[in-house]
Amino acid sequence: MRIAHVLIVGLLSTALSTQFAVADTDGERTALARIAHEIEALEPLIREAESQASPDARIRLRYDWLRQDLLRVQQGIQEHIDVPRAEPRTFPPLRGDYRR
Repeated sequence: MRIAHVLIVGLLSTALSTQFAVADTDGERTALARIAHEIEALEPLIREAESQASPDARIRLRYDWLRQDLLRVQQGIQEHIDVPRAEPRTFPPLRGDYRR
């Protein structure tokens, strides 16, 4: 159970360290992509913890469930990132006349 808490605290600290002052959509997508990447980076830590778990322990962590939940969160983030923007971005108008 301690491993799950460490993983959750690590994930939350990554999420909270993002720049919340930037409220634009691109900034949000970038931050979410970083969170999805960090979730993926947890796999080696999960494997290490799983390899050190005692098979005779009375209460054991379900690493398969942990992986499924993290995958579900990662997929939810990715789906949000991949959704087309609701409104097209606005750009300043082109001048069109380049002569002086």
